[in-house]
Amino acid sequence: MSSMNRTEEKLAELNQPKPWSGINAYRSDPLIVDLTAGLSRALREEYDVIGKYVTSHEAQELARMANQSPPQLRTHGVRGERLDVVEFHPAWHALMRRSMSVGLHSSVWENQPDARGHEHLARAVRFFLTAQLECGHLCPLTMTSASVAALVASPQVQKEWVPKILARKYDSSNKPAMQKTAVTIGMGMTEKQGGTDVRANTTAGERVGEGIYRLSGHKWFMSAPMSDAFVMLAQTKDGMGCFLVPRLLEDSSANGLQFQRLKDKIGNRSNASSEVEFSDAFGFLLGTPGDGIRTILDMVTLTRLDCALASAGIMRASMAEAVHHVRGRSVFGKKLIDQPIMTRVLADMALDVAAATALAFKLADSFDRARENAVDAAYARVMTPVVKYWICKIAPALIYEAMESIGGSGYIEERPIARHYREAPVNAIWEGSGNVMALDVLRVLSRGKDLFETIFAGLERDLGASGKKTVEVLRVATALAERDEGAARLLIEQLALAAAAAELYKLGAGKIADAFLESRLAGGWRHTYGVLDARFDARYVLDLLYPAAS
Repeated sequence: MSSMNRTEEKLAELNQPKPWSGINAYRSDPLIVDLTAGLSRALREEYDVIGKYVTSHEAQELARMANQSPPQLRTHGVRGERLDVVEFHPAWHALMRRSMSVGLHSSVWENQPDARGHEHLARAVRFFLTAQLECGHLCPLTMTSASVAALVASPQVQKEWVPKILARKYDSSNKPAMQKTAVTIGMGMTEKQGGTDVRANTTAGERVGEGIYRLSGHKWFMSAPMSDAFVMLAQTKDGMGCFLVPRLLEDSSANGLQFQRLKDKIGNRSNASSEVEFSDAFGFLLGTPGDGIRTILDMVTLTRLDCALASAGIMRASMAEAVHHVRGRSVFGKKLIDQPIMTRVLADMALDVAAATALAFKLADSFDRARENAVDAAYARVMTPVVKYWICKIAPALIYEAMESIGGSGYIEERPIARHYREAPVNAIWEGSGNVMALDVLRVLSRGKDLFETIFAGLERDLGASGKKTVEVLRVATALAERDEGAARLLIEQLALAAAAAELYKLGAGKIADAFLESRLAGGWRHTYGVLDARFDARYVLDLLYPAAS
């Protein structure tokens, strides 16, 4: 018997389960397996490889090291010259290399026969699985992928930059973009005085040539500062413009960007977020000078999908870790999984994770179908802020409850769940906080109430016997929100819950959908997990959604 096996045997005797590792995150998730059943065999084989990798000891170590050794800013060199470079741990580069090789930054825009017609959905599965490993490095990949939606507003910029974006070979060299094998793109929207109110931005852009401007100002939060270019907003004499601003000029000199500091964040620690000042930085205009907000919102919409996918992913990973632990630990003479109160808590949480997963993938699928189908176009427009709001909102509380289910040993940095917990708040804040999402829903409501009726018709059909009553409640919530802006969160939450239940029914998860619908939409007011009614078989829910490792 090897020393490793003897150690495991001793730990088992001490009532210490093995760490959750080496369990295929794809194959062990029946919901994802069902969701991808209609995709090509080549894609499913790829997901199998990713699912195996993200829980491997090697990958988990890379995630740990990248977060325990956060990036460092070097503003100056030994001679006092400006450097403005951010240095990352090798583990960060390894994570980036792997994720770019599978196209997390590019596959939506590639012409891949295996994913044709399912580009967003196919990528969403990769992204969801990778989020279960490490989310910090996903930030630049999200922005890079989404940036193409803004770059297409300028055919010349698109022609020069998109081929570099689509390259799958990670290139971290500090060189001008056109001299690299591949590039990444960041984004700078937030300023000190404006925050979410980007119309209050003071960064100024002055035209110096056809489609070329000089930008001067600051950005209070600019994530991934070693990106090769940044999509930014700036005020021009014609209104707010959207620009692509390279970090380096073609002669390798700085393009006027000076990083003031890196943000010391609660989570997302492997990724650098910076505060930057710039003067006379060259930028390429994307679209028309006065239409910058609309141009950048095409990019933001895609990043909001990724926020939902990442939050769903880390909830899944946290729950899987907790369920694995309670299956292996005994308390009061029997396994924790067999303690009714523990089973009830975890089953209640599992319903939210399943609902969040189904809802995120439904949104991704609607992005694929929106161009040809008016119903899916309505779903994508109305439900993007709804899905982003609800999934990102529930993640911190759910991951904390999973941590508590593990107990004191869950409250240590060595476990992946600690990283997930610190990561959880960022997606609710980034790319539009909860109130911003609620206001976006009201904006759509004021301009296109017919879109909501399209959504309601689908929900009434998919919810079966509960459909008519549920939609009646949604119409009341809609009318209330129209009269009272402060009621917008009530509408957005009810819409999210109804849509999640509908999607679970469509997927054939009848008992799961019944339990979710009755406990979330038909039940009493809830403050904590574990109040699932006894008529729902909690053990069935857990064993179905989190099958024991063979």
